[in-house]
Amino acid sequence: MSTQQASPVTTILAIRHGETAWNSDGRYQGQTDVALNATGREQAAWVAQALAREAIDAVYSSDLARAMQTAQALAAQVGVPLRIDADLREQHFGVFQGLLAHEIEERWPEDHSRWLRREPGFGPPGGETRRDFSERCVGAVERLAREHAGQTLAIVCHGGVLDALYRAARGLPLDTPRTWSLENAAISRLRFDAGGLHIDAWGATSHLPRDKAGHAADLFPAP
Repeated sequence: MSTQQASPVTTILAIRHGETAWNSDGRYQGQTDVALNATGREQAAWVAQALAREAIDAVYSSDLARAMQTAQALAAQVGVPLRIDADLREQHFGVFQGLLAHEIEERWPEDHSRWLRREPGFGPPGGETRRDFSERCVGAVERLAREHAGQTLAIVCHGGVLDALYRAARGLPLDTPRTWSLENAAISRLRFDAGGLHIDAWGATSHLPRDKAGHAADLFPAP
């Protein structure tokens, strides 16, 4: 009698990049290549320290500077090469990139309304639709998880990517209003197995000196 083996579980530490000047200003970044500011560089170091004792087998990053700079600190800390995957990029926001919300509202009121409604098939002029973006970045994370079955991956990416991962793991439609956090330098823990993505903990920030939630949480609190 043969015994069916359980599929190996891949652990994914999903990390949002540190702060940039555009994050601080509230500008839409998208795929504009904005580097970390001083706070973001400090946050990258805190993330690396927080995960120093994790048995991380590989560190992957988006090819945008803010993610790579955050990931470089972690890769150096845990002693593995940094690997770059362009499919982990943020959504392309088209003409919205570089602008503040009120500027977008003034120039393209209808497009901005569609954006705020999270219409899956809508993308800002010159940009990606939410559906295409989600398929790209979730597909990339699942691909990497399969390539590293049974291992632990750190993936440094963007708020939009993390939002898409949360929705995929929870089975939520793309137009569901967001109620979960996407803080800079936050750490989330997911699993990938034959059943897909699962969330073990979401958006931990207790490794940062300023916990924006106003309390000291465990590094990986219950979701």
